[in-house]
Amino acid sequence: MLSTPGAKPTAGSGTHRLETALAAYARQVAEAIGVPADAVTSEVTDTATVYIGLTARTADLPRRDLMLVWDERFGWYVAIEPRGDDRPPVICHLRDRIAPPPAAVAQFVTDVLGGHRRGRLSPVPAQLDRATLAAHMTEIRS
Repeated sequence: MLSTPGAKPTAGSGTHRLETALAAYARQVAEAIGVPADAVTSEVTDTATVYIGLTARTADLPRRDLMLVWDERFGWYVAIEPRGDDRPPVICHLRDRIAPPPAAVAQFVTDVLGGHRRGRLSPVPAQLDRATLAAHMTEIRS
């Protein structure tokens, strides 16, 4: 795509920038928690989301698969993989920051799997616009 000086970016270019940043961020998080790339998906539609299938389980739910999920409204949370069309029950939510460094997300997952839970799902403060969110994700380092 060619850019024209002074032209405003289209909605599509902002979405593409967020898709690229989100995919890279998701890969960094997966690597930090030791999950293979084939267990990671991300997409940007009406809501930007990441899904990471966790390989570990909790002691109190040894037969249920878990997932780490991120979305632009709630940030990161660990939930039980749904069965059928069930809504996934949230185990724990990482509050306060929409896109913390991958090392912080990895510590959160370790804490949750170890039985330390931090509360219910609620929106993180101050939702960022998608361009700012993409720029933030691009700058994140473990």
